[in-house]
Amino acid sequence: MNIEQLITAYNEAAFDTDRVKALALIHAAVNDGFSPEEIVFQVVIPALERTVASISESFDLSLAQHFMISQIAAEVTEEMIAKFKIPPHSIGRIVIGTAQGDLHSLGKQIVMGCLHARMIEFIDLGVNVSPERFVDEAVARNAPVIGISSMMVHTARGENGCLRVRQILRERHLQDRIKIIVGGAPYRFDPELYKTVQADAWALDGITAGQVITQLFKEVQ
Repeated sequence: MNIEQLITAYNEAAFDTDRVKALALIHAAVNDGFSPEEIVFQVVIPALERTVASISESFDLSLAQHFMISQIAAEVTEEMIAKFKIPPHSIGRIVIGTAQGDLHSLGKQIVMGCLHARMIEFIDLGVNVSPERFVDEAVARNAPVIGISSMMVHTARGENGCLRVRQILRERHLQDRIKIIVGGAPYRFDPELYKTVQADAWALDGITAGQVITQLFKEVQ
């Protein structure tokens, strides 16, 4: 099997959310001489990017499928990283959680799977996270980016969401050291909402989140 055949076979398994088949293909590829680096950077990450293309082209891809694809990618990446000739360094760290009053976690889980595949370290704060905890954890973990997920308009716009996190950053003179990225359904319906809640950026999906967060890391440095 050559690299193009491996890419095609993995894409089919991932889009079918067939975890067992996807892992079997990767294990067989390693045995056939493919390097772990090739698998991550030429197979897994492009498959994630294809997921986003499928969504943008209105293909029939559900949120559950997106979740499974990102989880398969995260599992493969974690296994392959352990086999890298030179262990990769994290390109940065983010604390991530859902806004206070919001108990939805699926979107956040998708993002974390994509971040793992892109070598972005994350600290998962869970759901219903207070504004103070977002900031406290970012400072304690030396994370230059805070990620706030909201699946409901009132938690995105509410006084205990991103607006309060921004206020705390200002009060502590941290606004130049820590950036905020937001995401979730309310932002997809209103792409300008992130400005209203005073975030630095927003992301449509997990792959976009990785790209935007990488840029935010550069802005803080």
